[in-house]
Amino acid sequence: MAVNVIDAAWRTGAKKLLFLGSSCIYPKCAPQPMREEYLFSGALEPTNEPYAVAKLAGLKMCEAYRRQYGFNAITALPTNLYGPGDNFDLEDAHVLPALLRKFHEARESAADHVLIWGSGAPRREFMHVDDLADACLHLMQIYDGAAPVNVGWGEDLTIRELAEKLAAVVGFQGRLEFDLSRPDGTPRKLLDVSRLTALGWRPKIQLTEGLTLVYAWYRAQAAAANQRRTVAA
Repeated sequence: MAVNVIDAAWRTGAKKLLFLGSSCIYPKCAPQPMREEYLFSGALEPTNEPYAVAKLAGLKMCEAYRRQYGFNAITALPTNLYGPGDNFDLEDAHVLPALLRKFHEARESAADHVLIWGSGAPRREFMHVDDLADACLHLMQIYDGAAPVNVGWGEDLTIRELAEKLAAVVGFQGRLEFDLSRPDGTPRKLLDVSRLTALGWRPKIQLTEGLTLVYAWYRAQAAAANQRRTVAA
């Protein structure tokens, strides 16, 4: 997809292209926080490798088209994102939406605990999708460089701390239990955002505010789905 889109943008005379990579494309054991120059410096996280290789290929293609054709293609590398429209499936969702759904269902069923994958010790950084959209507009307006740009808060927290915040937002008052048979994944994944900060942009939606917004959206969607099922019945 990246190959086709980047090539088509150049061939059809697009004035500028923004290619989105991901914090998942950094080496598994990259120094923290991760600076853009750490890309390609080590082995990838095995569970991310196919996705990461595709994103890295797109990044390099943007660089090559810039050198060969003068095509103004820029690359942004977002941190972990959350927001309305996310995937909330309990088996294949990312950690934040999966936990939000678990806490919601536990509260609705009056469960006394929620089971969380892994130890809760890994650290992750999260940013609301509306902040990413704002950052993308900012970069399209003011940035024309070849170097990729990290997009995030430059701040992280443990999965346990995230779970505690989600429980508070949802109103779940039971126990947190951790399933140590599940993998933790990369120990830490924090972006260095100094390049983006120097370009005059910072995110605005603090995590607790963002979680409150996305939970309100989730509850509205759940209520609408229940109403549709009632009407169909």
